[in-house]
Amino acid sequence: MIKVLFFARLREQLDTEMLEFEAGSELPDIAAIIKLLKQRGAVWAEVFDGDQMVMMAVNQEVADADTAIKDGDEVAFFPPVTGG
Repeated sequence: MIKVLFFARLREQLDTEMLEFEAGSELPDIAAIIKLLKQRGAVWAEVFDGDQMVMMAVNQEVADADTAIKDGDEVAFFPPVTGG
């Protein structure tokens, strides 16, 4: 299983904290998960296809869409973080 987590405003927009997907060859990287998420409907496509900046991490390490994923991985999506 691949656990997909959503944080901050993404969690609020999507009204979802976590999803799980079966690992397999059809989900080789984060880009494949994003494609699957966009197919869920309007708000999902808006979040993952639009003007919003979305950061990604695999197993708590910043990643990009080409990052490979495997069974047991945790993928997180979150807005950019600023601090001071």
